[in-house]
Amino acid sequence: MSLEGQHPVNLNTLYQQVILDHYKKPRNKGELLVDPVFGKHLHNPTCGDDIEVTVNLDAEGKIEDVKWNGRGCSISMASASMMSIALRGKTPNEAKSMMTAFYGMMKGEAGTYKSLGELQALSGVSKFPVRIKCATLAWHCVEEGMKEREEIDNKGGSANG
Repeated sequence: MSLEGQHPVNLNTLYQQVILDHYKKPRNKGELLVDPVFGKHLHNPTCGDDIEVTVNLDAEGKIEDVKWNGRGCSISMASASMMSIALRGKTPNEAKSMMTAFYGMMKGEAGTYKSLGELQALSGVSKFPVRIKCATLAWHCVEEGMKEREEIDNKGGSANG
């Protein structure tokens, strides 16, 4: 008999605990100690969520640090916290793939989302369309910040200048 058979686990309860943990004890909330490679501030006027995410890359171009600041509902704050952990060590392309998977999960698209790890705790949000914007706001900050940085790089400029 499997462990689950011996000790039934209510995934909804487990997921709620993960979300509340990240909301009450947010990870990576604050400011980068160095100038970010890119960042973005977004506001969701529907519910009032307000988040700024900044990202720094290492010498190899991988995401070295993700910091965020903001205020909002438990879903948006927990998602930002969880995202800041999940993106560390990823290349920008790996981060884009993760964003695509996360957005798919939020839309309720069929698929296996095991690669998202702890982020699967947010899967239930897909049942509440109004809350999807809450869960994806920090992710849109990274996505838009990354696009702006790519545009600057393609023009040969500097994001900080």
